[in-house]
Amino acid sequence: MEILETSRLVLRKWRMTDAEDLFDIMKSPSVIMGGWKPHSDINMSVEVLKEYVESNERWAIELKSNGKAIGSVRVYPDTNRGKFYAKSINYVLSEEYHGNGYMTEAVRRMIKYLFEEKNVDLISAFRYPDNIKSKKVLENCGFEYEITIENGSQRYDGQFFDSICYSILKSDYERTNL
Repeated sequence: MEILETSRLVLRKWRMTDAEDLFDIMKSPSVIMGGWKPHSDINMSVEVLKEYVESNERWAIELKSNGKAIGSVRVYPDTNRGKFYAKSINYVLSEEYHGNGYMTEAVRRMIKYLFEEKNVDLISAFRYPDNIKSKKVLENCGFEYEITIENGSQRYDGQFFDSICYSILKSDYERTNL
């Protein structure tokens, strides 16, 4: 897994030493906006972190200024795109760091990496209807609304929600970022 940088952030592999940072991110009830179960204690974060460390799908979002992991970006195959080489992304940011442009910065860097270094054709992302902050991140990063899938996603607690799909094509990215 490559290390990706922006002016304020480092996107890197998760480490077991990030357990407290992951707990700080995932303990907030606001994480349910992305479908995740809030972590009730550090032990839950340690168990989840083991999966993150073994995976090559999740990057930690680290602040350069203090080395703290404040969020995560996951990149995984989007197998519903036929002839396109497509990836899907999702992300979470510690509530403490909302409103500073960090997630937009991280997602833009991930888009650049996937299109320019991994030769992906299309990137998709999904959000829940009430997650307006995620909508703003996606739109600020050039994603376009594609479709709403009624009851398309089941949250950790069994509740179903509409899945709102956004995507960005490499050709659109190249046209706006040359």
